[in-house]
Amino acid sequence: MSLTANDVKKIAHLARLGIAEQDVEHYAQDLSGILDLMTKMGQLDTAGIAPMAHPLDQTQRLRADRVTETNQREHFQAIAPQTEAGLYLVPKVIE
Repeated sequence: MSLTANDVKKIAHLARLGIAEQDVEHYAQDLSGILDLMTKMGQLDTAGIAPMAHPLDQTQRLRADRVTETNQREHFQAIAPQTEAGLYLVPKVIE
């Protein structure tokens, strides 16, 4: 897909971006290249490929799951405007 300078100006207007007039053609070429790449990627057969959360095979380092603070629910609920049965009561916002 090839974007024109007018397409880039419309996209910039919708996104509320200011693009200098001399840069519009450069943006058109770059965005067209990105869209062409996405089109090619969409045509690939990915049926046998497992989804990935990250392109590198890494695991996230997690801290130990242990309690570090005392339970202060009673204290916090004592200063809350409204509570009932251990729950905070809030105004209804969705009908």
